[in-house]
Amino acid sequence: MLLQTEEHIKIKWSQRIKEKAELLGFISCGIAKADFLEEEAPHLEAWLKNDFHGEMQYIENHFDMRLDPRLLVEGAKSVISLTYNYYQDLDRNPNSYKVAMYAQGEDYHFVVKEKVRELLDFIQEEIGEVSGRAFTDSAPILEHAWAKKAGIGWVGKNSLTLSKQKGSFFFLSELIIDLELAYDSPIATDHCGNCTRCIEACPTDAILPNKTVNGSQCISYFTIELKDQIPAEMKGKFDDWIFGCDVCQEVCPWNRFSLPTKETRFIRHESINQFSKKDWEEITEDVFRVIFKKSPVKRTKFNGLKRNIDFVKLE
Repeated sequence: MLLQTEEHIKIKWSQRIKEKAELLGFISCGIAKADFLEEEAPHLEAWLKNDFHGEMQYIENHFDMRLDPRLLVEGAKSVISLTYNYYQDLDRNPNSYKVAMYAQGEDYHFVVKEKVRELLDFIQEEIGEVSGRAFTDSAPILEHAWAKKAGIGWVGKNSLTLSKQKGSFFFLSELIIDLELAYDSPIATDHCGNCTRCIEACPTDAILPNKTVNGSQCISYFTIELKDQIPAEMKGKFDDWIFGCDVCQEVCPWNRFSLPTKETRFIRHESINQFSKKDWEEITEDVFRVIFKKSPVKRTKFNGLKRNIDFVKLE
């Protein structure tokens, strides 16, 4: 019997990890070598210098760590990039305000991270002494860069990760471990081509050339991240969005291939679709707490949601 070579072992374990990821509900799993993101460094520096992060000061922190996962996880060898589908056919109430698709159900930070941790548990049980950390939008990681390096997809003009088979309505997560694995090849082709639908459709002209988004002009920034009053010059541009925005994804041709999520915890709370504009405008803090108890909408808090509704109501 031939002894397995080190490379064969890496391939075997990489395949086992991908199979387990699929069983956990992830729709893609790719693996990249944990290394310095040399190509992304000048882009991140320029983006910050242009103040495209607005008041999101936390993005300025841990600059080096964002570019090198080995500073985030000691001894890191591999970055496992994972995607979890949240698409659903919402059939939105045309006489209501709009909440981004990802925020219709329970908070993905908890739902998805729980599954990433399960994958880490599996690796430790099956392989042995492996150290690592699970992340779901919860650390200084350039998740779209890692998704590209891991062969998940390419970065679109709206700066989101796109897949020919799965579109872009998915959450990205990472599992960084100190185990060498078989690494996937990055997606070499940009399949956006000459399409500019997302750029043209953006209500606030936040999507710039070179796959750059001015975060400080994005509706998601104004309705979630911004703590102060929304600038008056944005009046009439929100198109009834009161938490987040899906416009650049809704117009993307690749999202015609999106399939409904199988994760029941992401399915929208019935009240969100039943609410009329009047219901939203008259929402009380008690109702807010009940409906959004486990929702990402909690992030903006009751007063923040009321601010958004009042701003859009007067358009």
